[in-house]
Amino acid sequence: MSSISDTAPRFRSLLPSGGDTAPDADLAAAYAYPEGLERPWLRGNMVASADGGAWGPSGRTAELSSPPDRAVMGVLRALADVVLAGAATARIEGYRPVRPREVWGALRAGRPATPPVAVVTRTLEVHPDLLAEAPGDARTIVFTTESAPADRRRAAERVADVVVAGEDSVRPEAVLTALADRGLPRVLTEGGPHLLAEFASAGLLDELCLTVSPHLLGPAASRIVAGDSPAHTRELRLDGVLESSGSLFLRYTRA
Repeated sequence: MSSISDTAPRFRSLLPSGGDTAPDADLAAAYAYPEGLERPWLRGNMVASADGGAWGPSGRTAELSSPPDRAVMGVLRALADVVLAGAATARIEGYRPVRPREVWGALRAGRPATPPVAVVTRTLEVHPDLLAEAPGDARTIVFTTESAPADRRRAAERVADVVVAGEDSVRPEAVLTALADRGLPRVLTEGGPHLLAEFASAGLLDELCLTVSPHLLGPAASRIVAGDSPAHTRELRLDGVLESSGSLFLRYTRA
């Protein structure tokens, strides 16, 4: 299943360089997690326009995505133990439990057919389908605060796993610890920009997978890291570059 069919998007590797005659890049190998992980590994997957915008005019990433981008997302979700998102992103992007057809099944061997979705929310404003429609072996996980509305917490606990991870705000360290304790150390966060900023500011982002989409959005668009988290500088190492249909797929890890 790690090979690409005749109808699937084709990728060429620019780094490491495969040359013009190299075979199609193996996405599963290109995005494999480090072997022998002894701690949580947080991988971010984001998309941006060529001029740095994080979403299109609709406020969603759909205008920036493409078949190759969705193919990479399917591989990243299949490799991950859990998909982590902020509540605002889950609402805007219409998150629901991951469906088997959205991931590469062969990469899920020995694990549930789909990874669970974990949502970070202070107010517990989460679409009910994201909670109630998750399969029993991949229940949605909700990270919230002690100050969250008690009635909403009780309602969520009936259909999802609710974890209190802070008093007034969810602590990034507590999220990764709780996921690792559940046997879910390979964490894929899909943002949004505010959530990514919180984890990056805390020094917890191990890897960034960034799709550069061949679009210009102008000065009004947000960046992939946003919000009021403390300013921070993190040096990254470029470990891989793929190209498909004009989009670049960059893979950075901590230097």
